[in-house]
Amino acid sequence: MYRVRKGPVIAVALVVGFLFFYFSPWDVSSSVMGTQSRKVEEIYGLLHLVTSDVPETEHVLSGPQLDPTQKLDLQVYAAGSELNWTKQANHIDKAHPIVVFSKSYCPYSKRAKALLKSYDITPPPKIIEVDLRDDGNVIKQLLTRMTGHSTFPNIIVQGKTIGGSDNLMALHASKELRTIIENAGAKPRGDGPEVVL
Repeated sequence: MYRVRKGPVIAVALVVGFLFFYFSPWDVSSSVMGTQSRKVEEIYGLLHLVTSDVPETEHVLSGPQLDPTQKLDLQVYAAGSELNWTKQANHIDKAHPIVVFSKSYCPYSKRAKALLKSYDITPPPKIIEVDLRDDGNVIKQLLTRMTGHSTFPNIIVQGKTIGGSDNLMALHASKELRTIIENAGAKPRGDGPEVVL
């Protein structure tokens, strides 16, 4: 008959419990501790800022302490509000699955917006005219750092860039764009213009 020592068994049980609590696939730690259940990328902070109902005049990204070339804390984008960023990211993905950072005068931005409009998407893409915002230069630097895409338009689908106008046109020509739209949870009622090869 074997005798089990309680000390090592308790130590193993504590380690297993710790690992289960903090690293379980069911995310027990987030439901118990009230913390985030997924790592929320900084892009969702920017998307929150530009898609929220807070008027731009009340919250713009500016100030000498703000360096858009460095990663910013998500709270910078929240105007001092305490947010559950996991819930906020999920809300943005549902309410605004497609966000287009555009410049109102840019012919490439106009072409991309026209193409997306021809798909008659619900919910419609959220268009952010960066050149009409007081913090447009900051947003440009943030997008360049976060997405690696430095020109306009910059089309974001559920927190990831799909590129600009030429990328969008190529996705349309290869018939992949409709699938991307649908996979993002949006509903296209049109098929866009006919592609002439």
